[in-house]
Amino acid sequence: MTNKKIRVGIIGFGFIGPHHLDAIRRLGFADVTAIATTSLKEAKSKAEQYHIGKAFGDWRQLIDDPEIDVVDIATPTHLHHDLALATIQAGKHVIVDKPMAITSRQAGRMLKAAQGAGVVHALTFNIRYNVMLQHARAIIDKGNIGDPRFIHGHYLQEWLLKDTDYNWRIDPEKAGPLAMVADAGAHWYDLAEHLTGLRIVRMLADFSTFIPTRRKPAKNGKTTGFDVSVPDLGMVMCEFENGARGLFNVSALCAGHKNDLSIEINGSRSSLRWQQERPNELWIGHRDEPNQILLKDPPLLDSSIRHLATLPGGHNEAWPDAFRNLMKRILSFIASGADPASTNEIDFPTFATGCRVSHIVDAIAASAKAGGRWKPVKG
Repeated sequence: MTNKKIRVGIIGFGFIGPHHLDAIRRLGFADVTAIATTSLKEAKSKAEQYHIGKAFGDWRQLIDDPEIDVVDIATPTHLHHDLALATIQAGKHVIVDKPMAITSRQAGRMLKAAQGAGVVHALTFNIRYNVMLQHARAIIDKGNIGDPRFIHGHYLQEWLLKDTDYNWRIDPEKAGPLAMVADAGAHWYDLAEHLTGLRIVRMLADFSTFIPTRRKPAKNGKTTGFDVSVPDLGMVMCEFENGARGLFNVSALCAGHKNDLSIEINGSRSSLRWQQERPNELWIGHRDEPNQILLKDPPLLDSSIRHLATLPGGHNEAWPDAFRNLMKRILSFIASGADPASTNEIDFPTFATGCRVSHIVDAIAASAKAGGRWKPVKG
């Protein structure tokens, strides 16, 4: 690893940008040296608040800055494609917040460009790097639960419960036509494939929109009517390459569910379940012996992933720590000077993983459009 600090510039500094900043600063060998937002005034204010050296009101200036090694794109989804291509053209390594792009065609162009330029490209599927999920992946890989047969779960939240709730994630021009089914859902599709090591091969989907009109905040402090054209509830079935079946529900209409992602894998020997709101627990289900709840404790974890638990047992690790684990893997790889072509999708997700998820979303959209018929995943 180089003795020189990796210098990162973040484009976009809304909800997720400061969390990228926090994860990077915790590493020690990397730092965020610049940010860019939609206005110079806002960028300067944020930079002063977080003690960041440079602020830009134009993302092009950040990308062109010769002192930036890595560009981290933390903007709404519709901007990812153009920003990533500009970064790649500048010959810089690029990190993109998930989901990767609005369409699979955009995702494919991003992957091709990054591979052609020989730069490191990564995607922030951070949830998979919760230490208990990595333990689950390790024991599934060793065959401890047998053959996966049924993978099911949900991603439920409550932030769209009222008709006065509005966010750019329900604007199809900014987040795509599937909204949460593609955005929050992307985490679950990634987890299902990452944990099992199996590819999803076909999808069946049904959508609902329970609140067809919402109140969008206006500049004058009032609200305007916003016609909702995206689903606010998605129910999805899938089939994996070994014949296993999957079932997933996603919605932000569920009162009491703050950030409730859950995934359970039922194998031919035993079962595993993890819930994001209880991240230090892994439920292990048996038939011929008592069920277990494994609490995070480094000596009890698989030796291959034990290093991801940086605190002793009884000290909770959660969402920010998963983000740190991911950023450490990405930026350590960059700092080592390793060949970008040698990246491993288990070590950290690249644009190839983003393309996979984009093709899954394509199949979901095609199924819903066809009235709930099975559609193949083509990528």
